[in-house]
This record gives sequence, structure tokens and C-alpha cells, in this order.
Amino acid sequence: MTRVLKRYGITAIMLISVISLSMCSKDNSMEPTPLDPATAPRASIDRFSAAAGHLQVRTDSNGLPEANAAVNFDQGPFITKGLGPNGQMVEYYNFDVQPLTPAPIYLLFKDGESSPVSGQLNIVDVIPGDEGYNDFWLVTKVTVPSDYVANTVTSYQAIMDAGYNMESTTTIVNCPIVPEGSTASKRLNSTDTGLHMGWYKNKIVVYFNFSEKSLMTNGAGQVPLSPIYVTFNINPGMDGGGPPSGFVTEMGSSQTHNVAATIPSDSDYSPLWLVNIYDNQDFDSVMDLSTAMDANVLAPGAANVNCPIVSMQ
Repeated sequence: MTRVLKRYGITAIMLISVISLSMCSKDNSMEPTPLDPATAPRASIDRFSAAAGHLQVRTDSNGLPEANAAVNFDQGPFITKGLGPNGQMVEYYNFDVQPLTPAPIYLLFKDGESSPVSGQLNIVDVIPGDEGYNDFWLVTKVTVPSDYVANTVTSYQAIMDAGYNMESTTTIVNCPIVPEGSTASKRLNSTDTGLHMGWYKNKIVVYFNFSEKSLMTNGAGQVPLSPIYVTFNINPGMDGGGPPSGFVTEMGSSQTHNVAATIPSDSDYSPLWLVNIYDNQDFDSVMDLSTAMDANVLAPGAANVNCPIVSMQ
């Protein structure tokens, strides 16, 4: 009898040990595992689809890049030579129409620290073509525990599931999401011309960062606007008129007489431009902001476009 009890006792102890090990193994397997950005899946990016584009929508004839194809923003129609308010020559990129309401971008901070978690990629919840996408992002601080491991959280849903505290700021960053391999080599007062990685629903996205001017929300919590005056080869309202006809340029040159009302050194500069279209009959007389404002404006406030100034002469 004693031998039987001992045998059953040992068996019971062994069974409890197995169950305990199994439970520990199960618990450990449920612990979040950091993702490696180098090997994580990539999100599909298409800035020129009908869902994402406005002025820049791919057709069979315009040659705009396919989904996920690298874009060279240093060539037309993505870069324009225009004029500043005093007639100085400027260049700016064209990142198409963008809404006034910025989309949130989530930066993770360990509790009690003032710098983002080292190695952690920023997180977004929308990409071009998604409802609510914007090249302009509202910086949102997320507080994580002091023992948090970088890139354990890789989606907005994971932030919500973890119940981390979120705090919106008034800081806006201009970071257009683009296909991998895209290039935009010009910047004003900055050498940061490369692509940055971020997370979107556990997938990698890449984006440019344009920081020619620090941006903050206006009183309505929106991206601030600055006027620009432009003119097209065919005036709006005529067959084929407006953007499809292209900007008027000087003879034998790519220089337009599109006039930006502000430059980055101005306090009211914004790369989100309120477009005013003037009569192309006034092209020769428009050389600065004063003459642009005197021109015959055919379509005031036609669109809001993201066009960061990247060079000035």
C-alpha cells in the first residue's frame, strides 16, 4: 500500500509539474514579441490611385508611377520653379491636395522620459487612399512602461489594446508616405533627404520629412494655410483647362510665374498652400506677390496643396 501511495504521489507531483510548465509556456508565448523592421512585411503604397490622388491621378496616358513603384520627385510633374513674394526664384515639390485636418502620428515615450523610445518606429493608422490620410501629421505622445521594448507595439490597435495613455500636441510634421526607393533630394536648410520608416498596422511604411519650418496647428486645430497664385496654359472653365493643361512657363524654360505669398523664414509660412488661379493673360505682368494680387483671379481658393519650398535664390 505504501508503495502504491508513493507511486501515485510521485505521479501526481509529476503531473502538477507538467501542468505548471505547460501554463508557464503558454503564458510566455502570449507575451508580445518585438518586430524587426528589416524583415517585417511592407504596406502597399499608391499615391496616384483614384482613391489617393486629386490633381495627380494615374491614367493610361500621363505616365504616373504604378503602385509601389519608386517615385523620383526631382522631376516633373513633382517639382516646380516658382517665385517668392519679392520675386526671388524658389523651387517646391508638389505632393497634391491635402485636407486641413492633420492625421495623428504616434510617438512612444517611456514613463517619465522626455525623448522617444530609442529604436521605436513611429506609428500611423492611415496611408494614401485611406479615409483621413494626410501628409501632415499631428504628433501624439504615447506613454509606455519603463520596461517597454522597442517595436513591441506596431499599430494603433495595439496601443488601444494596451490602454496606453495618449496625448495630442499642437506640433505638425510634413511627412508624405511614399513607395520604398522614392527620392526627393532637395531640402531647405536641412541635409535630411532620406526616407524614414514607420509602422502601419504591423507593416512598414516609409516617408520623407520636410522641416523647412516648424509647424503648429492653428486655432481650429488644423494645418495652417498660406496663399499661392498660379496660372495654367488653359484657363479654368475652358475645355481641358486648369491643372491638366500644365503651368504657364517662360519661353524655353521651366520657370513659372507661380507666386508663393510666404517663404519659410516668414512667421506665417506654411507648405499647405491655398491655391488662387489667375488669368494666363496676366502671366507676363506677374513677377512678385504685389503683381500677383493685382492680376485677374479666376478661381480663388481652388485647392489646398502640399508644396514645401526646398530651394531659394
